[in-house]
Amino acid sequence: MISDDLNPPPVEVTQASETALPSHEAGAATGASANGEMPLDQPAAAASPPLPEDIRVPWDWIDLVIFALLSLAGTFIVSIALVFAFNSILHVSAAQLRSSPSLRTYFAILNQVILSFALIGFMALQIRTRAPMPFWRTLGWRRLDTGRVPKPLAIIGLIAAGTLLSMFVEFTSSLNRPKTKLPIEAFFQDRRSALLLMIVSVVFAPFLEETIFRGYIYPGLARSFGIRTSIIATGTLFGLLHAPQLWGGWTQIALLVLVGILFTYARAATRTVVTSYLLHLSYNSFLFLAFLISSHWLRAVPRH
Repeated sequence: MISDDLNPPPVEVTQASETALPSHEAGAATGASANGEMPLDQPAAAASPPLPEDIRVPWDWIDLVIFALLSLAGTFIVSIALVFAFNSILHVSAAQLRSSPSLRTYFAILNQVILSFALIGFMALQIRTRAPMPFWRTLGWRRLDTGRVPKPLAIIGLIAAGTLLSMFVEFTSSLNRPKTKLPIEAFFQDRRSALLLMIVSVVFAPFLEETIFRGYIYPGLARSFGIRTSIIATGTLFGLLHAPQLWGGWTQIALLVLVGILFTYARAATRTVVTSYLLHLSYNSFLFLAFLISSHWLRAVPRH
């Protein structure tokens, strides 16, 4: 049950982890239940210390607001840098960039990848300056504890679960196709654009998005507002930030919000981003494998 999975018995707080908590929250945790557990719907800061280890991070909701502002600013900065790079290296003007669908596709993909790596760099700087904590472990990349289940079998199970979730989303989405083309369909207008999107979505996107959403955003919200609230909030944010690609497909956006919530629940229940990463990787992989098969391995997609 969720109350058992997400509310472990208290563990001791080390001196390093205590110093990792922002100063404006120090000493705010009081009022544990009789058995010492932290209720799902109780804000982390109001429960008895210590916090579950996977959400014992040196940032909270205030830092997430700053992170969101940096993300918006970073989008414009990276866009300007890319326009300059396209012009100086590829000799592509801003007017040519606007008029070419394929160039806009490359631009959008590069923008997102560069921005994501830049944001992870900001996370590394924040962790390094606030507390002597391991970077990747603090961001939730912890060893997958499978208990009595053999690890290879657990990994296969997670990959199968992500694939089944992808199949469910594809089937449900097919029952209510939007009447107009979705913005994401522009990425499949030629073979090179489609291939680039598939590579990025399988190789980079699961790692980058899980690090940002389930590694950084989720624990910051969880220690401020409680685990259950943060699962729903993080998953909803994940779906809505993909909404521009699916604008007009309201069923598709709702399904992606559901996917985000399920990914976050899996991460919270197992206390490691590895779980949501494997789900995300297999989810994306099946979507593009299905597209490859339906397009006869891109032969049905125009060359240019």
